[in-house]
Amino acid sequence: MNQHPHARITTLGELLKTSYRPRTVKDEMRDNLVALLKSGKRRFPGIHGFEDTVLPDLERAILSRHNIILLGLRGQAKTRIARLLLDLLDEWVPAVDGTELMDDPMQPISREARDLLAAHGNETPIRWVHRSERYTEKLATPDVSVADLIGDVDPIKAANRKLSYSDERVIHFGLVPRAHRGLFVINELPDLQPRIQVALFNILQEGDIQIRGFKLRLPLDVQFVFTANPEDYTNRGSIVTPLKDRIESQILTHYPKSLETSRLISDQEANPAASQLERVALHPIALDLIEQIALEARESELVDAKSGVSARMTISARENLISAAERRALLSGTTQTMVRVADFWGVIPAITGKVELVYEGEQEGPYLVALTLLGKAIRKQFIQYFPNPENLKKSRKKEGKQADPYAGVAAWFGEGNTVDVFHDMDDKTYRASIDAVPGLDDILDRYFHEASNGNDRYFLKEFLLHGLAEYSLLSKHLVESGTRFSDLLSSMLSGKTIDEEDY
Repeated sequence: MNQHPHARITTLGELLKTSYRPRTVKDEMRDNLVALLKSGKRRFPGIHGFEDTVLPDLERAILSRHNIILLGLRGQAKTRIARLLLDLLDEWVPAVDGTELMDDPMQPISREARDLLAAHGNETPIRWVHRSERYTEKLATPDVSVADLIGDVDPIKAANRKLSYSDERVIHFGLVPRAHRGLFVINELPDLQPRIQVALFNILQEGDIQIRGFKLRLPLDVQFVFTANPEDYTNRGSIVTPLKDRIESQILTHYPKSLETSRLISDQEANPAASQLERVALHPIALDLIEQIALEARESELVDAKSGVSARMTISARENLISAAERRALLSGTTQTMVRVADFWGVIPAITGKVELVYEGEQEGPYLVALTLLGKAIRKQFIQYFPNPENLKKSRKKEGKQADPYAGVAAWFGEGNTVDVFHDMDDKTYRASIDAVPGLDDILDRYFHEASNGNDRYFLKEFLLHGLAEYSLLSKHLVESGTRFSDLLSSMLSGKTIDEEDY
C-alpha cells in the first residue's frame, strides 16, 4: 500500500486548509469513471468478452449513480466485476479517528463522531483510509440476520461504558452502517430471507435504520452492488419486489460468446505450477478442445441450461490436463512431454463436478456425459483443420476412393488391424503404436503445414484417429486404462461401443 499524499494532515483544522471537499461514494465513482473514459484508459482489467455488452451497461449505471444488481449464471465473473469497482474510489479519504463508522470529518453522521468534533473542534484527530478498507462483501445465506447487516444492542458495550439501554451509544452497528462511504456487495441476493431483504428498504431509499426500537436517522453513503443467479432467483429464493424496485440498474451477464474469448479467460485464470509448464508442452488444439468442451456443454440437451456451465470448468480442466501429462511423464521417467489426446481422460473429473444433468438419474450418468462432450468437441475441432468426412461422401461416389484422403487409414483398419493407446504409455511405445497406422503422415503433410516437430506430429496423428472415430470412419472403445481403435464394421459385429464398456 502506497504512502498517502496527506500523511502530515492529522487534524480537522489542517484538513480544512486543503482543497478536500466531501463527495458521496456515487459521485466519487462517477467522477473517477469520467476521468478514465476521457483518458481512454482501460477499465475493468481482466474482464474479457463483456466489452460490448456488460461493461457499457455497468458504466452507464455508475454514471447514473445507481445501485446495481448483476444477474447471471454461475462463473460469469459477477463477483470479480463487483470487486473491480473498488478501483473507481479515491485512493485515500479522511475519516474521524476513533469512531466505529467511517465518518467524514466535514459531514459526520454518528453520535460518536459528533461528540468528538464538539469536544475537540479543529483539533479533532483524523485518519486516512485507503480504498481497500472501503469494501465490504457478504455472501447471502439463510442464516444471515438483521443484526448481522444492520446491528443490535450490545450489552457488553452498555456495561463497560455504564450506559443505559436507552442510549444509542450501546448499539453495535452491523455490516451496512460500517460500509458507510464505501462499497457494499451482497452475493447471491435471492438466498437472503425475505424478512432480511425488507430491512434493506429504507437504507436504500431514505437512509433510516431501526435497531431494537432505536429509530436513527443515519444518512448512510453506500454504493450497493448485488449479485444473483437466475436459477436461485426462481427455484431456491426470490428477490422481494419492493427491494428489486429500489435497485436502479439490473445488468445481465453471460458466458463467453466465442472460443477465443473463453480461451483468453483460461489463459489468465489457470494456475499450473511453474515446474509443470517446464515439463509439459501444450498444443494449441488441446487448449481449444478444452474450451470447445464447455461450448458443447452449454448447448447439450443432457446438461441443465438453467444451471449453466461455469468458466471455472475450463480452468480446472486445463489444470487437470497438464497434470495428467505430468503424471504420465513422471511415471515413465521422461523429463519433457507433450499433452496427448489420451490425457483428456484426466480432464473428466473437472467436467463431471461442474455440469448439472437435466435428469439426475438419467442412464448416461455424469461420466458418460463427459465422454460425449469430449467426443463432440473433438468432432467440432477436427473439421477446423481437416476435410469434413461427411462432405467427402459425395466425392467418393463420383471420383472413387482416390478423392478420400482417409481411405488408406480406414482400409488398414478394415484389414483387422487395431491400435491401443494407453493413458500412461511411455513415449517410445506410444509413438510405435501411432506409427503403426499408415497414411497419417500423408494427411498431415497435405492439410496441416504448421506441424514443426515430432511431438506436434504425434499429437496431431492421435487427434486424427479420434476425429475419424467421431465421424464413424473408425471405431474406438475403452479398454483397461486406454482406448482401442479398430475397424467400425468389426466393432459393430462384436457389439462393443464406448458407451457399453466398463471403464
